[in-house]
Amino acid sequence: MSSVAASVAETSFYEDAFFSVHASAEPGVMPRVLELFAKRGLVPTFWQSAVRGRDQGRLVIEIRMRGLGRELAEYIAACLRQIASVETVLTLCRDRAE
Repeated sequence: MSSVAASVAETSFYEDAFFSVHASAEPGVMPRVLELFAKRGLVPTFWQSAVRGRDQGRLVIEIRMRGLGRELAEYIAACLRQIASVETVLTLCRDRAE
């Protein structure tokens, strides 16, 4: 485990962070989304993507990341919202106590 990933997991306040990314179905969206995690040395715990809509023009990416602190989860969500073709990013952080 990289030192960045280890430090994030050790200091986190939340067990799970969930991200739901809704975007136009364009080839560059998925690598840009994944890059936000990879450049921090993080591998998402869960990743699922699907093309939806009558014209297959919508892309929905569901991501779960274990061991993120609230600040980092919020920062990543804000970065996701800045990606071209991303329209909506929904987030949920679940406390370890839940």
